[in-house]
Amino acid sequence: MRRSLTVALAAGAVIGATLAPAAAFASTGPVSHRAARTAPNSAGGDPNTTMTFTVTVGGLTMTAPGAANIGSGAPGTTISGPLGTVTVTDARALISASWTATASSTNFTTGGGTPAETIPATDANYNPGPITTTGTITATGSDITLSNAAQTVVAGTAGSGDNTASWDPTIAVAVPATAVGGLYTATLTQSVS
Repeated sequence: MRRSLTVALAAGAVIGATLAPAAAFASTGPVSHRAARTAPNSAGGDPNTTMTFTVTVGGLTMTAPGAANIGSGAPGTTISGPLGTVTVTDARALISASWTATASSTNFTTGGGTPAETIPATDANYNPGPITTTGTITATGSDITLSNAAQTVVAGTAGSGDNTASWDPTIAVAVPATAVGGLYTATLTQSVS
């Protein structure tokens, strides 16, 4: 009886020894497989991916009407009217954006452009009026007396990224009492830099 019991215990010990290596193999197999899959992307932790993209940039531009008729009036009166919408578009995507819009004008002439048929540019006024903006920009207008030299009419400051500013200036011409009748024409040049 005692001998049979000993054999039974020996058999149990053999079975336990046989199962132990198999269990150890089963627990380490999947871990090795996972490590092999993540090794190219990680040094033992969660995988990291470096992502990039490019923010494109454009230029600084201005649009304005090609022609404007600001009205009519008798000698000795002031003729005024809207020029039409002027827009500055700043697509440079700068961290610190600023720009300056200027205006200048030739003299107003009619007929043959003789002195009697000429009204100086300095008899005209340019008032930007209200300014509408988009993006981040502070746009400040200046009411000026026109001349043949460029002067600042709107200054954009404290901007960042893309921005726009739009205004509809009023042009007012003080017609001299000595002006002769006719259709007067001048060229208004606006620019931004």
